[in-house]
Amino acid sequence: MGVMPWIDLDGAVNVRDLGGLPTADGGKTAGGRLLRADNLQELTPADVDKLVRDVGVTTVVDLRSTTELESEGPAPLDAIASVRHAHHPVLPELGSATDVIADALLLRRDQDRSRYPDDPMCGHYLGYLEDRPEEVAGAMRSIATAEGAALVHCAAGKDRTGVVVALALSAVGVRPEAVIADYAATGERLDAILARLLRSPTYATDLEGRPAEVHVPRPLTMAAFLAQLDARGGAIGWLAAHGFTEFPQLRAKLL
Repeated sequence: MGVMPWIDLDGAVNVRDLGGLPTADGGKTAGGRLLRADNLQELTPADVDKLVRDVGVTTVVDLRSTTELESEGPAPLDAIASVRHAHHPVLPELGSATDVIADALLLRRDQDRSRYPDDPMCGHYLGYLEDRPEEVAGAMRSIATAEGAALVHCAAGKDRTGVVVALALSAVGVRPEAVIADYAATGERLDAILARLLRSPTYATDLEGRPAEVHVPRPLTMAAFLAQLDARGGAIGWLAAHGFTEFPQLRAKLL
């Protein structure tokens, strides 16, 4: 499948270009159109230059919750006039009271398990589709209509980003094994990702005391998610059922 096209930056560790992925009809995705990333709070001026000037990023598709966004504050790309910030929180928005969050997270964990008992993480991903379909479809619209390159990110750049990217790639016919390999590639940078998030008060408390293994992206999780997506009409069927009509733009953008 070739080498993962990592984009090495000083202020983010899980950034890659989704170009060069094989499609079912023998084509490939175009480079410099869709990028995926972890938290962008620590980008340096050189990083911003690389993304905006060299890669041509015009749209940041931010999948974090409103609480995360407010807690983390402005990010360096927010100051760039040519870059549009599209906020599409794909997790149900929780209040800010911590006991409320704890209860809601416990409830969510039970729901994740009941949605897909064999792999609660797959159940968690299905939750984005079931709980926030309008935000997932909205994120896809922001990718499709970006003037230049779209950069999708959350905190680690693994789960929320992984699902939205998998949906976009699947909708334009990228082979499932390539989608799975891209999802799993985050594992190569996991230690660096967790080290970065542990520096942030927003994420440290949630991460402390949990073994790193629980965060490893498992290929089987994405394979299960794609199978469940197929059972829901596939990426195209699911998106169409939730008001997404920009398939020609998405294909023109990514292929």
